[in-house]
Amino acid sequence: MSVERVHRLSYAVDAAAPAAALYALVADTAPWPLFLPDTVHTERLDFDGTVERYSHWAGTDGRAGRSLWRRALDAGRRRVDFREERPAGPVTGAAGSWRVEELAPGWSRLLLEQDLTVADGPGTERVLAEAGARGRAAADGLRAVAERWRRLEGLLLSFEESVRIQGPAEPVHAFLYETGSWPGRVAHVAQAEVVEDRPGVQRVRLVSLAEDGSSYPVEEVRVCFPAAGRIVFKRPRPHPLLAAHAGEWSVEPDPGGVNLVCRNDVLLDERAVEQVLGPGADLGRARRYVRELLGKESRAVLGPAGEYAGEPVRALRSV
Repeated sequence: MSVERVHRLSYAVDAAAPAAALYALVADTAPWPLFLPDTVHTERLDFDGTVERYSHWAGTDGRAGRSLWRRALDAGRRRVDFREERPAGPVTGAAGSWRVEELAPGWSRLLLEQDLTVADGPGTERVLAEAGARGRAAADGLRAVAERWRRLEGLLLSFEESVRIQGPAEPVHAFLYETGSWPGRVAHVAQAEVVEDRPGVQRVRLVSLAEDGSSYPVEEVRVCFPAAGRIVFKRPRPHPLLAAHAGEWSVEPDPGGVNLVCRNDVLLDERAVEQVLGPGADLGRARRYVRELLGKESRAVLGPAGEYAGEPVRALRSV
């Protein structure tokens, strides 16, 4: 009979940011795909203003696994207590807390404590090492974003492209799901490879064509929700101007047809602006460049999706 032991892991990091700004990043999991490298998607299930349940898809190798978490938020104490609802073996219990302490005006400390109950065995050290690495990466990622708090609004960009299709929803969603069929249908996609290790979680590798005829690789991790007509995605290696890129395709049927929407969420890499766009380029130019580039990519998929559904596209819209 295996013996279970509780292991406590702790990590602390100091940030050149106000405690309130750092706590806000810990408390809101929705933008974590842009802030944490291994986070693909988060989905809030319940929230009563204090206690939250959410799903978390994460994986550094493109194989995103899902976990369920319950959190209690205490803004007054700048503390978040968390517990995983159904951890995967050999872990039988996972809980802990995030705490933010004010060190001085403009300086704060983020403390992460994890309590893991693990069934002793040959994989225990590996499990603890991986959990520690994930915790450190999360704390470091939140610290790095918090230290850009004054400029963060200008670095974040979200926008939508949409199309109205007078047709059924099912073939539209099928077109989005079957990315391997895009070469020959989507103008800029020359090659496509899709690996689905577990139902609904895809690793996509595309070879895309630039306007000058050159090719470049694109990788995505996608989580598919067929019943809801949604596919969320994250690009682990985004465009050189971006620190992170995530988004969502959504098929929204109504009695008259389908609204197909592509949302892109990006975090600009301010250090790369002049390297990519040339000396003197500023953040405003970078935002316009990324908006047009990714918008064009999205629109190139929206049109063929309508044609695949057997109906003409009625209108393309940008927001």
